[in-house]
Amino acid sequence: MEADELLMLVAGGDQMAFEELYGLVAGPVFGLVRRVVRDPAQSEEVSQEVLLELWRSAARFDPRRGSALSWVLTLAHRRAVDRVRSARAAGEREQREARRAHHPAFDQVTEEVEAGLEREWVRRCLERLTELQRQSVTLAYYDGYTYREVAERLSLPLGTVKTRMRDGLTRLRECLGGVA
Repeated sequence: MEADELLMLVAGGDQMAFEELYGLVAGPVFGLVRRVVRDPAQSEEVSQEVLLELWRSAARFDPRRGSALSWVLTLAHRRAVDRVRSARAAGEREQREARRAHHPAFDQVTEEVEAGLEREWVRRCLERLTELQRQSVTLAYYDGYTYREVAERLSLPLGTVKTRMRDGLTRLRECLGGVA
């Protein structure tokens, strides 16, 4: 009997047909799974899962959409790829956990307080700049404008903006030197 006919009988619960179908497809299923999974023990396990799925889901087979062997090998390929992805994800999780174990614990409250203090210090230092320096630095570093765009927005020559920014950044560096 051919695999298509056997699979139709398996869909009806025929155990003898399943034994015969098992004999026909077990080798190709294992070969395909082995090529994808590579590990022999894992390949055997995945192949058994595929053949169990074959018994449980034989009624889903539609002979108009392809041959029984193609359908079974598609099941095998999907299951093998799922196993590889699952193993890769597990490995990545283990690596993340290992990296996390080597880093000191993160104290979110402390980090937020320190960030708030740093923002306040920067704000105070910005207040010590001249209006033109503060505008230039703010447009460039907080709003992301280039020197040329800052000059256009402020209707000033490019050289003037560059000088004011250099002077402003120097004053900021001196002011913020107490933060570090």
